[in-house]
Amino acid sequence: MRVIAGKYRSRPLASLRGLDLRPTADRLRETMFNVLTAGNPEALEGTVWFDLYAGTGAVGIEALSRGAGKVYFVESSARAVELVQANLRSLGVKTGFEVMKRDVACALPKLETLGVTPDIIFLDPPYRLELDYRRTLQSLGGARVLKASSLVIAEHDKRFDPGEEFGLLRRYRKLVQGDAGLSFYSLVAL
Repeated sequence: MRVIAGKYRSRPLASLRGLDLRPTADRLRETMFNVLTAGNPEALEGTVWFDLYAGTGAVGIEALSRGAGKVYFVESSARAVELVQANLRSLGVKTGFEVMKRDVACALPKLETLGVTPDIIFLDPPYRLELDYRRTLQSLGGARVLKASSLVIAEHDKRFDPGEEFGLLRRYRKLVQGDAGLSFYSLVAL
């Protein structure tokens, strides 16, 4: 596993066996970032990200590598939190991030009370935790933490459909690559 592009391009990232970790594959991560930048490499400059169920931190680290201003890594496993921190240290990343050892259900209200407004939220629970997708998307669909331009991206097993609509969130695009899928959501204009 490696960083695909940007400041930390081609640098390796560590993972751990077990721990229910399934890092986002390099190819899928590259596809997702190609969609987000759509030919404009500066599209992510200064953006704020939530990397929910962060695991290895690969997606948030990729965002930092490509110019994100701040990434909030949210992970409930102590070993995974240590892994995210180790990956950040190995790249020499010292600023522009916060690693939160919390369950996503507790972290979202905390981020909301802090007034953090993300541009992009990426969530990737272990595929077997299908209920966590719906709970998290439902929570985001009613959260005040989102702004009109916020995007929510869920990585999921290609055989699982997390859903089309959650409160004010509507899926506008779905990509399938290999065994994984990406569902892209945005807020419905009122």
